[in-house]
Amino acid sequence: MPKVLVSDPIAPEGVDILKRVADVDVRTGLPKEELAAIIGEYDALAVRSETKVTADIIARAERLKIIGRAGVGVDNIDVDAATKRGILVVNSPEGNTIAAAELTIAMLLALARNIPQADSSLRQGEWKRSKYMGSEVYHKTLGVIGLGKIGREVAKRAQSFEMRVIGNDPYLKPEQAEALGITLVDLDTLYQDSDYITVHVPKTKETLGMINAEKLARMKPTVRLINCARGGIIDEAALAEAARSGRIGGAAVDVFSTEPAPKDNPLLGVPNIITTPHLGASTEEAQVNVAIDIAEQIADVLQGRPARAAVNMPSVAADVLARIQPYLTLAEKIGSLHAQLTSSTIEEVEVIYAGEEFESLPTVHLTRAVLKGLLEPIVPESVNYVNAPGLAASRGIKVTESRTPANEAHSCLLTVRKRGPGSAREICGTVFSPDNIRIVHIDGFRVDIRPSGPMLLTQHTDKPGIIGKVGTALGDAGINIAGMHVGRESGEGSPAMMVLKLDTLIPDPVMAQLRQIPGMESARQVAL
Repeated sequence: MPKVLVSDPIAPEGVDILKRVADVDVRTGLPKEELAAIIGEYDALAVRSETKVTADIIARAERLKIIGRAGVGVDNIDVDAATKRGILVVNSPEGNTIAAAELTIAMLLALARNIPQADSSLRQGEWKRSKYMGSEVYHKTLGVIGLGKIGREVAKRAQSFEMRVIGNDPYLKPEQAEALGITLVDLDTLYQDSDYITVHVPKTKETLGMINAEKLARMKPTVRLINCARGGIIDEAALAEAARSGRIGGAAVDVFSTEPAPKDNPLLGVPNIITTPHLGASTEEAQVNVAIDIAEQIADVLQGRPARAAVNMPSVAADVLARIQPYLTLAEKIGSLHAQLTSSTIEEVEVIYAGEEFESLPTVHLTRAVLKGLLEPIVPESVNYVNAPGLAASRGIKVTESRTPANEAHSCLLTVRKRGPGSAREICGTVFSPDNIRIVHIDGFRVDIRPSGPMLLTQHTDKPGIIGKVGTALGDAGINIAGMHVGRESGEGSPAMMVLKLDTLIPDPVMAQLRQIPGMESARQVAL
């Protein structure tokens, strides 16, 4: 049974899901040295933001298949190191969406009405109504940097206050923004026109310190900034100075470049800056949601299914994942069949998608599945959806994708062509229903087989007696034939291919006997 380490506190609902498929150890607050010493025992790791999964930790994670982050940000995980080791990193991009959006709006209103400062004053016995005069957000302009799920939820709530919402997101099309009631603008315009600015972008090399002293100088002197995304996106020293000097109206910050925030953090103690200790996901509902989300993904991966929110490979929405699952199985089986029928090096793999069904599916995943199936039997490394493209590239295998219309025989057809020195092979498959996956062509021979279990594939001259001799040899060896399909080019005497579904593998001496049958060109057994 696989083993899972939970090294940060997650909701018990998530732990219960993990216990259904694995032995689970909940060991929170581990020192780095202790984590490094034990990580090699585990197949999966579940964390929040406290555990730092560094490259040296990953280097010692010999069995690790997946790291699950109960939350959105993965800056505490060395994703590049995990990818190189073929370790999947997943997060919960939607589990705390509402919690983070609501906190952002709470920060906006607290800034507008000076709520924390007024509360503190009253608790000290003061009654200074005029000192804490606020302003209305009605008809003010909110600039949203990053219009992903959280940014959009913030915009929706701000619009309910009849705020004008402008936004910047290089990945959002103008027509999409228009449908959301958001005006897309460049960053300079957003800085100059906004009364409130909120950031909802990931922490990357490009976004680190993106709002600095120069950008703050372009803003209105009354502007108020909100950061409930990631610490360091707004330069902390520059923000503190701008707020303290009155260059801006104020700020609300929930995240810090170093957490927990040290006492000398420049944002702490500035009167017009509201600070909270990373509460974005700190609601009971959000903690349960993210725990369940990553637990389900870890369970799926440990049971051989793809994750829906992988950070180091393209993510798949839940509804799309349900539709793509049988095609993933088909793609991996075709890749594996290619590998087991190959006796030479592989130079090129071409994946062809035919039919309208593939127009709405993320074929990048299917191509990765082909490569996983292809490489798994022939390389010493552990192969998965994450590292399969890199392993193929490191071996000089050229991988291409193309799309074509469906043919008359099949409404959707997945074709994989493999080429090597002086050799080529083509295998085609289709999905009739989620539980009815078929290989339908091998090297031009029409077949009809379910790709599972032991099989014998022969190429021979179609003449009387060959099939009978194969059956006799297998029967004498006590090997049961579960199914058979024969495809041939034309009539008697033409080349033919036979596929036998077997209950057990064939011993080597029997395989040698089969290859000696007159008219037998080749005989290979495979296990799918």
